[in-house]
Amino acid sequence: MNVQQNLVLNKSTQHGVPVKVFTKDIEQEAIQQLRNLAQLEFVHHHIAVMPDVHVGKGATVGSVIPTKDAIIPAAVGVDIGCGMNAVRLSLKAHQLPDNLAKIRTAIEAKVPVGFNQHQAITVKMTTLDPLAKRLKRITDKHKGLLKMLRNFERTWAKQLGTLGGGNHFIELCIDENQDVWVMLHSGSRGIGNCIGEYFITLAKKEQQSRFGHVPDRDLAYFAVGSNSFDDYLEAVQWGQDYALENRREMMRLIVSVLQRELPHFTLTREAINCHHNYVSQEHHYGEDVYVTRKGAISAFEGELGIIPGSMGAKSYIVKGKGNSEALCSCSHGAGRRMSRGKAIRHFNLDDLRAQTAGVECRKDKGVMDEIPEAYKDIDAVMANQSALVEVVHTLKQVMCIKG
Repeated sequence: MNVQQNLVLNKSTQHGVPVKVFTKDIEQEAIQQLRNLAQLEFVHHHIAVMPDVHVGKGATVGSVIPTKDAIIPAAVGVDIGCGMNAVRLSLKAHQLPDNLAKIRTAIEAKVPVGFNQHQAITVKMTTLDPLAKRLKRITDKHKGLLKMLRNFERTWAKQLGTLGGGNHFIELCIDENQDVWVMLHSGSRGIGNCIGEYFITLAKKEQQSRFGHVPDRDLAYFAVGSNSFDDYLEAVQWGQDYALENRREMMRLIVSVLQRELPHFTLTREAINCHHNYVSQEHHYGEDVYVTRKGAISAFEGELGIIPGSMGAKSYIVKGKGNSEALCSCSHGAGRRMSRGKAIRHFNLDDLRAQTAGVECRKDKGVMDEIPEAYKDIDAVMANQSALVEVVHTLKQVMCIKG
């Protein structure tokens, strides 16, 4: 790969497309994953790789993959529809209490985190019924899904409006104008994981060969025209819609807590709800294609998006520039520079307290894997994508809830 400014190019060969990487900070293992992806015959024109790139399971995190007549389930992954939601409040920073511990505790009591779920179904039936009808069409054809989630019918419904674990979070932030924002990161919970795992396994089992050799079993695909392609597309779109509703429901619950705990406020028009693990149908370089964004967000011209940093750093509200070489995309965050296991071994509680100073959050061993320095420098990531997005607001976390 030849480095040219912040763009790494994998020269197109008889058996591959170019890979355009918007950073020089990339692991060798990630480069090999991208080379494997680039060999697939159904990849269209080139693969774009965002500056928060790092090794992923199946496909590289931070990759944008346009495909013609095929989809790779493992490239979408198991956290289908994972993404961000942010709303700006009419409150100013000085209207927040000096100590945010009470608000954090109140939100944690309202929004289940980690493996927890609501004790009863909390969403309106007008939201639940359409999802239930669509899901039944999927499980009628793929009954194996029903065995993958305990108390299937109740669990997916009771997990609507829950955070989950890992790097999912709820934050209060302050922007450059001292306006208060609520920001959250979550996806399709247990049901999305089941759908992802089920179809990734099915793709490996079927080993479809319409497009020839697959250099890595994790890149097994479904081709257009097969029943599995249609079924997966239906299921992944359901998972994405579920994730969107999950974030909406969480935001509703969070706002209800803040309305009780803070002075009167309204929500401003700047509200964003975007996926960063998903597939969509788009038009690029003369073709209608399926675009898989694994750890990347859509950044068409004028489109608002969210790029979060770690819980000790800054986050950004951005506006897309519609950069065609990036396939109208940008990063979904800072990106990990250290595995979870390595972060736990490398840092201690004093490091965690120091790196999250000024942020109301957990400061115990249970969140050590999310310590800020386990992530790349968000400022460097943003500098590498100045041609992809413009910064609209710069946010600083003052409270963070981790799963």
